[in-house]
Amino acid sequence: MKKILLSALLFSSFHLFAQIDDLQRMADSIDALNTPVKDYTNATFKATQIIGFPTTETMGKGAVDILISHRFGDIASGNGNPAYNAFGLDGGACIRLALDHGITDWLQVGIGRTSADKLADASVKIKLLRQTTDNKTPLSMTLQSKINYTFLHDPNAAFTGVDKWHYPVDRISYTNTLVVARKFSENLSLELNEFFIHYNIVDHAIDKNNIFATGISGRYKVSKRFAITFEYAYRVNKYIADKTIYHDPFGIGFDLETGGHVFQVSFSNEYGMNEAQFIPYNTSDWLKGNIRVGFNIARVFAKSPKKK
Repeated sequence: MKKILLSALLFSSFHLFAQIDDLQRMADSIDALNTPVKDYTNATFKATQIIGFPTTETMGKGAVDILISHRFGDIASGNGNPAYNAFGLDGGACIRLALDHGITDWLQVGIGRTSADKLADASVKIKLLRQTTDNKTPLSMTLQSKINYTFLHDPNAAFTGVDKWHYPVDRISYTNTLVVARKFSENLSLELNEFFIHYNIVDHAIDKNNIFATGISGRYKVSKRFAITFEYAYRVNKYIADKTIYHDPFGIGFDLETGGHVFQVSFSNEYGMNEAQFIPYNTSDWLKGNIRVGFNIARVFAKSPKKK
């Protein structure tokens, strides 16, 4: 009799525990349904860069972005007659080819090559924050780091007998950019760009190895496919090289969306298309007409969703 009672008690206990477990699972399911899903702000910017500055955008997981960039010569070039060089179209051009790949939705890697200074670069871009529609996260934030390597030959080596890039490490420079952005409305997006640039070797003893700059850039959407853009950077510590005068980079432009392409046209005083070039080494003065027409063509290849 005792064994029967003990068995009944154990059975009742197991049944009670099973009911409690079912109730807990039901409660967890209700909590999950009641937990708000984060709704992120989309399309703060339409491309991974404005003109030359990076944006907070990264490629989605598996997506690939092929970027072709071009800068013509100064509009004012031509020995006092800009028309002689077709307002810069006949002048020396700078070309950059780049490829970015989304490893995850928050991690992007890329490679690029700029014709000016024969500069190659590899980059990592990490999405740290993403703005939400309920403004609980009011900002988006990304960090981009690049390592640059020049393949130039020292033009003075034949005369001095010394190659200033004798050691491969001397050819390396680094750029780090912290980007903080906010989409204020469906039309207006603004961002702050904080730059830190380091050179392993400089030309003169008084030159600086480290350069800091703070920038602002933005995009205003005029229509469904057309937007106006701008960017400007203030160099906190000025780079010194002989008596050459350098200028802060500034540009205005517009974006035109055409399906899977974003076509960007710009007017800027930037020539080299790597931050290590156009922030400290910018010799063009916008006020003197040293403006360059340029364009970026971004083509995104997104990963197709799996069929169920």
